Amino acid sequence: MALDIREISQKMANLREHGVGFSLDDFGTGYSSLSYLRHLPMDQLKIDRSFVHDVLSDTYNASIAKSIIVLAKNLNLSIIAEGVETTMQRDFLSHAGCLAYQGYLFSHPLPLYRFEQLAQHGLTDPIKSANSV
Repeated sequence: MALDIREISQKMANLREHGVGFSLDDFGTGYSSLSYLRHLPMDQLKIDRSFVHDVLSDTYNASIAKSIIVLAKNLNLSIIAEGVETTMQRDFLSHAGCLAYQGYLFSHPLPLYRFEQLAQHGLTDPIKSANSV
């Protein structure tokens, strides 16, 4: 089944008018393609965790992560890295220009009520604080 990129793009544009944003997940792997950036109204690229995991020890992954960050900036897209588990990974990505992250460094997945408790209390270290809420 072939995708009708024009139809998808139009539907996405209609949703954007209602405040919905779009992130291209797992960028650089699988079906996430550079052509999507040209044809679909994206707001954000998400660096796949497979690049983040070894970003400190694998020069290829480090180069790919940096390239994705530069590409996003050049296309006026925001960037987020998934799978950030250490402060050293976060610091590397931050130095490269990625300032949004998700991963176990910040918190393991939480039920909604636990997340709401954390958000209401304005806790700055959700991993340590999750056990005390």
